[in-house]
Amino acid sequence: MNPLDRIARVRLSSVYLPLDTPVSDAKVLTGRQRPMTEVAFLFAEITTEGGLEGIGFCYSKRAGGPGQYAHACEIAPELIGEDANDIPRLWEKLVWAGASVGRGGLSIQAVAAFDIALWDLKARRAGLPLAKLLGAHRDSVRCYNTSGGFLHAPIERVLENAAAALERGIGGIKIKVGQPDGRADLARVRAARELLGEEVPLMVDANQQWDRPAAARMGRALEEFGLVWIEEPLDAHDHAGHAALAAALDTSVATGEMLTSVAEHAELLRAGGADILQPDAPRIGGVTPFLRLAALAEHHRVQLAPHFAMEIHLHLAAAYGQEPWVEHFEWLEPLFEERLEIRDGRMLVPDRPGLGLTLSEQAAGWTAERREFTRPA
Repeated sequence: MNPLDRIARVRLSSVYLPLDTPVSDAKVLTGRQRPMTEVAFLFAEITTEGGLEGIGFCYSKRAGGPGQYAHACEIAPELIGEDANDIPRLWEKLVWAGASVGRGGLSIQAVAAFDIALWDLKARRAGLPLAKLLGAHRDSVRCYNTSGGFLHAPIERVLENAAAALERGIGGIKIKVGQPDGRADLARVRAARELLGEEVPLMVDANQQWDRPAAARMGRALEEFGLVWIEEPLDAHDHAGHAALAAALDTSVATGEMLTSVAEHAELLRAGGADILQPDAPRIGGVTPFLRLAALAEHHRVQLAPHFAMEIHLHLAAAYGQEPWVEHFEWLEPLFEERLEIRDGRMLVPDRPGLGLTLSEQAAGWTAERREFTRPA
């Protein structure tokens, strides 16, 4: 091992990003969750003896942020003194350090922050954007906006948001559905399609709030709108239900964002439950497992549309063989000094090394806790 590649310091930060407006999707309207007012982030910053640095993060909505941070603090010392080049081995080491609480969910999400930081560090060392380090198929990725289409906003506001997104250069629009009254959903989708016209890609997201009969009924009713996909029509773990729906509809079925391991995604793919797979790198453990999953998804010939965290997923989508989508949320922008560029319906891979991200002063102001781990004196 080159001594300069030895990990000398790990800094963890628990950051709470406030949302300007409480956000509601179908889970709120069905009484299963409360409106979202903030997003919790766990940032990991890793520094080598040679002064190379990398940054990674995971996140949690509504609950779990303190747990992610606490688990990360437990396992962070495992990295000190290790060779930062050995990313898959270090991923395994961190997973086994917390294996008694499982290989999915909160524990694996804490691992993701470290893993992403190590990949960022490796790409920075190479002087390449992460997408280029992984082997990019393209320099830009189709993008669609989600943040303007939530159910707390009246349809008039949703349409204003959609028009603004298109003016900004975003290529597609996704709106939320899954309300207790399906007729209200259809009215919102019809209004969106009338505004956008037939050429603009339109997606809907039910956030797991339909049962099988409702999903079949709504899926048939939505066929007339020429949607790119219907997202999470059923419970995320109902692989058989998703498969049956995908077989019955012309419209593609998209799901996967709530799964927290490659193994869960493998079961979904084996069942044929997704025309479009929507993995989330921070939720499944970082870049290392995402690459394994991407290879499996490509083997099954499914499309890819990673969930949330466009700052990470832009690079991973650019390295996927089939033409993917990336999800546009502007929520995370205040956390970083840099901005991603969007042009002609596509999000451009930045030419900065690594993820191309630097934490902002505002992120420091939203930091609730911070710990640093170094070699013993």
